[in-house]
Amino acid sequence: MSVLVLVLSVSAACCLGFGFVFQQDAAQRAPLSDFLSPRLLLDLVRVPEWLGGIGLMVCGMVLGALALGQGEVSLVEPLLATNLIFALVLSRHRTKQPLGRQGWAGLALLAGGVTAFIVAGEPRGGDSESDPLRQWLIIGVVVGTAMLLTVYAKGSRHRFTAGPVLLGVAAGLLYGVQDALTRVSGKRLSEEGWVALFTGWQPYAVMVLGVTGLLLVQSAFETAPLRMSLPALTAAQPLAGIVCGVGFLGDQLRMDAGALAWQATGLAAIVGGIVLLGLHPAMPRAGGRLPVRAVE
Repeated sequence: MSVLVLVLSVSAACCLGFGFVFQQDAAQRAPLSDFLSPRLLLDLVRVPEWLGGIGLMVCGMVLGALALGQGEVSLVEPLLATNLIFALVLSRHRTKQPLGRQGWAGLALLAGGVTAFIVAGEPRGGDSESDPLRQWLIIGVVVGTAMLLTVYAKGSRHRFTAGPVLLGVAAGLLYGVQDALTRVSGKRLSEEGWVALFTGWQPYAVMVLGVTGLLLVQSAFETAPLRMSLPALTAAQPLAGIVCGVGFLGDQLRMDAGALAWQATGLAAIVGGIVLLGLHPAMPRAGGRLPVRAVE
């Protein structure tokens, strides 16, 4: 793993983590009638704090795209998952909550899981992308799953309990596909130039996935505290990215039994660390939002 990829990925995670905290703080005060509606983004765009959070998120996405241009999706995605650490750092600074056993355990699991997965898997690029049918199949399954989760979250009578978690997972799945297609777009740009880039469908899909994911995330932030939605998003994104990277981008991981066991252990530790950090008392709580307002 190159130092450049490490620096770019961790810097992207830092920007994303800080940006999510600012976005949630603003989104939780938006009207509930805007839930899963484009009006939500139009309302939030007038809030300076939300714009600052979006600015940080854009910086994180740019840095992440640069990292994806230099390294494999299967390598960059686990590093991007550390954004939750930076979100916790900022939230802890605001709430003055100590890390305690839960915080340190979450940090150890997340950092150890990322290290175990990368060391055991040794992610590396393959010779070429897979056939288009396989690519569309994987993208269809991941995006289709995100759509089903969104529909259920919107129609569920448990919107204020399970809904934010489902929206977080759905957004994470979309962002994982977006990262994979960002890598494809960057590769096409470097090899074939701007004309080839904009005559392909991938950059437009990246924009659609980004805007859709943003709407899902802000709707989750609007209806529940950060601890309910961000862990789900942070866990789903690297898993979807790794599936896309190995599935149709040609990323290669070690496949012997020992390596697979350590990779599975690393991914489980990443998810466990994300859950512990996401549920930490330092994470922002709901700003007085009550479920009964859903009937307004």
